[in-house]
Amino acid sequence: MSTTPRDPRLPLRVLLRIALGWCAASPVQAATSCTATATPLNFGTVTGAADVDNSAAVNVTCNTGALTLLATVRVRMCLNIDAGVNGAGQTTPRRMTNSFGDPMQFQIYRDAARSQIWGSASTPATPTPVQIDLQYNAPVLGGSGDASATLFGRVAAQLGLSAGLHSNPFTGIHTRLDYRYAEQLLGTPPYPASCLAGGTGGGSIAFAFTASANVPNHCVIDSASDLNFGGVPGPVAANIDQTSTVTMTCTHRTPWNMALDNGQHASGAQRRMRLGASGNFLSYELYRDSGRTQRWGATIGTDTVAGTGAGSSQSLTVRGRVPAVQSVPAGIYSDVVTVTVTY
Repeated sequence: MSTTPRDPRLPLRVLLRIALGWCAASPVQAATSCTATATPLNFGTVTGAADVDNSAAVNVTCNTGALTLLATVRVRMCLNIDAGVNGAGQTTPRRMTNSFGDPMQFQIYRDAARSQIWGSASTPATPTPVQIDLQYNAPVLGGSGDASATLFGRVAAQLGLSAGLHSNPFTGIHTRLDYRYAEQLLGTPPYPASCLAGGTGGGSIAFAFTASANVPNHCVIDSASDLNFGGVPGPVAANIDQTSTVTMTCTHRTPWNMALDNGQHASGAQRRMRLGASGNFLSYELYRDSGRTQRWGATIGTDTVAGTGAGSSQSLTVRGRVPAVQSVPAGIYSDVVTVTVTY
C-alpha cells in the first residue's frame, strides 16, 4: 500500500473583520467664574453741618470657557458689604475713623433715596445684600457678561467731628460676592435658586474699596467780653487788675494759636488807652498767666496761647493790668485789641 506524501504547505485562512462604527461626543459644559472691582467711596470735605452724599460702583464680569455648542448662561449673584476694617463691627450706623481712632458715622444704601441699607447675609443687623441676575450667551469659543451696582453713601449731619482724614477699608471678609451659575446648551436655563445654591456651580470672591472723608481744621471766635478796669478817683496809685473772656469753638483736634495785637494806640510794644481824640494816653498790659508775668502778644510760638480744639466751646481768660503810678487827665480811656486765632 502506498501513501501519498502530505503536502507540507497548508493553506492559512486569514480573516480580517473590520467593524465600522460612529461615536458621537457628548456636549461639554464649561466652568463660569466671576470677578468684581469697586471704586472708592470718597465723600470729600465734611464739616458735620449738613448731610454729604456721594456714590461708588461695583463692577462684575463673569466669563464662561469654551463649549461644544452655543449655550446660554445665567448667573445669580449677591454683593455683601459688612462693617469694614475700622467699623468696630457696626453697620447701623457704619463708621470711619481718623488716625486717632475718632469716629465719623456714615452709611451705605442700596437705593438712591438712601432708605435701604446695603448689608450682608452674615450680619444680623443688616442682613440684606444686593442681588443681581445676569444672562449672556457663550458661543463655542466661550463668552462673558458684565453687571454693575451703585453704592449710595451718606455722611449724615453730626456734631463733634474730629479733624483729619477719616477712612474705613472694606477688604478681606468685609466684602463678598457670592454667585451661582447655570448653563444650558439648548434654550435658556432657570436662574439658580439662590446666590449660594442651585445651578451648575458657583463661587465667592471679595471686592475691595475704601470709604473716606476729610474733616478740615476749623475755628470760630464766638465772643469776646470787654475788659473794663472801672473808675479811679485821681491818679492810678496802685495796679488795677481785671479780666476778660474770649470764647471760641474749634473742630476737635484742631491745633490753634490765639494772638492779641497791640491795639490801636500802642507806642512800640507798649499798649495804651487813649482819652477820646486827645494826645493823652494811659498805659496798660495784657497777660496769659494769673501772675501777670507772661505778656500776651501776637508772635506764634513766643507769646501767644496755643491749644487744641475740643469740638465744643472753649473759653480763654485775658488778664489785664493798668500799672501804677500814672497820673493823667480825667476822662474815659479806651482801646480796641484784635483777637486772631490761627489754625
